[in-house]
Amino acid sequence: MNYACKRLKRSEKKLTVRVPGSKSVTNHALLLASLARGESELFGMQSSGDAASFLECVQKLGVKVEREGDCCRVLGGNLLKNASVNVGSAGTAARFLTALLGLSDGEYFLDSSEQMKKRPMKPLLDSLVSLGASVTYLGEEGHFPFVLKGGKGGGRVKVDVSSSSQFLSALLAVAPVAGGLTVETTGSHGMAYVEMTVKMMEEFGVKVRREGNVFIVPVGEYRPLRYFVEPDVSAACYFYALAALTGNTVAVEGVSLPSLQGDTAFLQVLKEMGAKVDGCTVTGRELHGVTVDMSAFSDQAITLACISPFADSPTLIKGIGHIRLQESDRLSAMATELKKLGCRVETGEDFIRIFPSVLHGGIVKTYDDHRMAMGFSLIGTRVEGIVIEHAECCQKTFREYFDVLDELRESL
Repeated sequence: MNYACKRLKRSEKKLTVRVPGSKSVTNHALLLASLARGESELFGMQSSGDAASFLECVQKLGVKVEREGDCCRVLGGNLLKNASVNVGSAGTAARFLTALLGLSDGEYFLDSSEQMKKRPMKPLLDSLVSLGASVTYLGEEGHFPFVLKGGKGGGRVKVDVSSSSQFLSALLAVAPVAGGLTVETTGSHGMAYVEMTVKMMEEFGVKVRREGNVFIVPVGEYRPLRYFVEPDVSAACYFYALAALTGNTVAVEGVSLPSLQGDTAFLQVLKEMGAKVDGCTVTGRELHGVTVDMSAFSDQAITLACISPFADSPTLIKGIGHIRLQESDRLSAMATELKKLGCRVETGEDFIRIFPSVLHGGIVKTYDDHRMAMGFSLIGTRVEGIVIEHAECCQKTFREYFDVLDELRESL
């Protein structure tokens, strides 16, 4: 499905948008509830592709889940000793479940989508092997698919987080039920999602101690909870960026500060660009270029890149080398597609510089990457003739995105 964008006019009225529950919080909550002994109730869960894949996987591992709308009951406890799971394209499921099964007493077959087979897994698998797990690769080494036999757990382990902080989050989250762990990190990466993991672990009853780059997790049990999932700030940021770009005022239902989600840092970026930011409500004004290290909230790199051509000075986005290893090579993809639309761009190993440019219409290739589709749709609210190719890839995290965008336009 291709989506033909339409320009969005400016209005004096405040626009209010509803977005799904956070993908990351949903998947964290599913995992922790699955490990808790007893029944948890989770409210406001996301139901898009990644979250659906995670839920299906935990069910195949023997966890009892009853779902009704955006709520579900999870009866945690013991996992099956043998099972086969396919994580699809869900990075969180891929990393979290691999860590869990690599420290469990069983043997498991893990597979994924073709897209996920290209993404790195080796740093996590190497850490699990050092703890006694064994891996039999059925394709390229360090990638899906593979057979995993669980190790002993407990003790001390190193993990390289250069390509993904999910490797660390995964080890921390499963550590309490796997004999406890002391995890030392190597490499550098933004830690916003690790902070989310640590905070949610504490909410479910286990406290992590940090000493520099070392994280100490005791043996413990997660407690079952009634848990409310925050709205997805990553999704909300597209509408905040739309406000900044079109001069409108936009609020997103349920988003508030403080938040578990590191993407709230994008609000400060919009403020530095000249937008009026009142709490979690954004009003657009003339945009100015900025220099920003987005290593801690890189999911918004494409979002920022897509509004930057409309600023009055260049924008430098740095610290994003790791996004080359996500659903697509995002750094290369955004540069390529911006250039196709007439934007002057410079790139390096871990940065992109976007210059003020007069853009024209064109067909945007999404590379089967939901963030490319949603990010580049923002340009279509200002420029005629923008068509988003394969817009259905948004089903990964926000299947209703383009419907919400259309409803917003019709409300003006």
